[in-house]
Amino acid sequence: MLRRSLAAIALVVAGAATGLALHLATAKGDTMFAGKRPDYLGIKDGRLARPRSTPNCVSSQADPADKEHYIEPIRFKGTTLEAIAAARKTVEGMARATVVRHEGNYLYAEFKSKVMGFVDDVEFTYDDKAAVLHVRSASRLGRRDFGVNRARVEALRSRIEKHIAA
Repeated sequence: MLRRSLAAIALVVAGAATGLALHLATAKGDTMFAGKRPDYLGIKDGRLARPRSTPNCVSSQADPADKEHYIEPIRFKGTTLEAIAAARKTVEGMARATVVRHEGNYLYAEFKSKVMGFVDDVEFTYDDKAAVLHVRSASRLGRRDFGVNRARVEALRSRIEKHIAA
């Protein structure tokens, strides 16, 4: 009797997991893992939003002593228009990325994970005096990202720097 009950429970769990996997694989729009678009993003007093306290966020405007959140800005010699255009072209060339907003020296994009549909918010602003493109990349949901946001910024850096050299 116990074996049959356990087998029935296992079948229900397997069916639910299969249904969830099928839903995620075929979902056209946002999944339940997309979360809501934050309302605090953008530039305020010349700065991007502060990094969240969770380790799934990196920002070039974080305190450099904060090794968990700080990441070097992207060096860029050129005008604000050229810097943001390079960032936009780079973002648009990456998989599962969507530009949400582009205004002056600000660019906001969303990156969606392939399997579960988690969404990360990525922002750029250009500081023409320092000749750097500041960037912030943060997961909307959860606590850990296994280094995804940091790796994404490094990939963006590499592609933007190649764009400069071209």
